[in-house]
Amino acid sequence: MKNTHLKRITTTLLGLLIGVGAAGGACAKTQVTVKKNPNSGMLSWTATDNGLSIQLVQLLPDFVRAVYAKHGLPAKQYNEIAGYCDFGTILRNTSGKTLDYDVRDWRAVDSAGVVGRIKPKSQWAEEWRKAGIHFSWTLFPGSGTFYAGDWQQGFTTIKLPHGTRFDLILKWKIDGVMHSGRIHNMQCAPGVTRTQ
Repeated sequence: MKNTHLKRITTTLLGLLIGVGAAGGACAKTQVTVKKNPNSGMLSWTATDNGLSIQLVQLLPDFVRAVYAKHGLPAKQYNEIAGYCDFGTILRNTSGKTLDYDVRDWRAVDSAGVVGRIKPKSQWAEEWRKAGIHFSWTLFPGSGTFYAGDWQQGFTTIKLPHGTRFDLILKWKIDGVMHSGRIHNMQCAPGVTRTQ
């Protein structure tokens, strides 16, 4: 009984601090959790609402550099993408219907109202192609149509400085009906490697 009461209070507090809701709908069915990896110290946010489930995990710049260096990208390209606010992202369609999204509709807004845009996979791929690089499979797809149970993962890149706190505004459609939500108080990974 005591643990159930504590769980309800914790869920209520999380709902006040971090929320995602449908356009025109209530936030009551939204579930958001924030976790800290005990080994890396990196934070992750998981939000589920109106047929969309999304998890975003902080990625350190050194990790991003190492991933792309391992795949043979030149320093100019891997340093550029490591300069972004990067997240490992998993998006799932939990609606049982058709889900459509486009990251160009998503926004990251910091406390000063500065908007950080999500740079889509297609833009990275085009820039890299012009540099003679034919590689992009680690990046989260910029748009998609998901059928029941479909999911996708990859790196999401936001044009904000490392360490920035921001709210992430999401938009998606379920069977053509637009939904939007906001994950409050997210944070870009720090610009330097954490030591334990």
